[in-house]
Amino acid sequence: MDLNARIAQFENMAQADPDNDMAHFSLGAAYKQAGRPADAAESFIRCYSLNPAMSKAYQLAAECLLEAGETDRAVAVATEGYTSAAERGDLMPRDAMGKLLEEQGAEVPQVEVKEETIAVRGDFVCARTGQPGTRMDKPPFKGPLGQWIRENITRETWQAWIAQGTKVINELRLDLSSDEDAATYDQHMREFLGVDEEMHERIQSGEAAGSK
Repeated sequence: MDLNARIAQFENMAQADPDNDMAHFSLGAAYKQAGRPADAAESFIRCYSLNPAMSKAYQLAAECLLEAGETDRAVAVATEGYTSAAERGDLMPRDAMGKLLEEQGAEVPQVEVKEETIAVRGDFVCARTGQPGTRMDKPPFKGPLGQWIRENITRETWQAWIAQGTKVINELRLDLSSDEDAATYDQHMREFLGVDEEMHERIQSGEAAGSK
């Protein structure tokens, strides 16, 4: 399926089910890939309006607004998103939005987050959330990305993705026996875990070392 067909698919899905946050996120990603930052931003905004836990949607909305020349809105979204991500412990999108604010000369919010007590078995810190948790006994699947996940992502975060991944399959009507649908699923997984395209390429090439 080419990009225009994917956009049409996600547009139809978002129109048929306006409360489907994953459809709006996927539509935003497709618009972004097509070089339509203003449209992408509105889809990402709709996504986090429906699901404030989607810290990545705040980040992408702010970045797309900035690309579209809407600097004031980009700063406002990044400020709100930074606070939300910090309170949730979503450190990767928080840091990305903090950097965006600094580059625009805007104030980065000071967010007080209660320190979690780190148990002896919980001294393995998740690269996505910055929270302590349990290290997986083995990679969730074969290959460099699976190994990176074991070395950087807690079992708790991975289990959260499994729940979200089920939602992705159901809401996007994915057939994982299809290479194209499997690739869509993998893309959502990487986005959930905070692995952007650059990081993914580094992992695949063996350049991204594990944090543990």
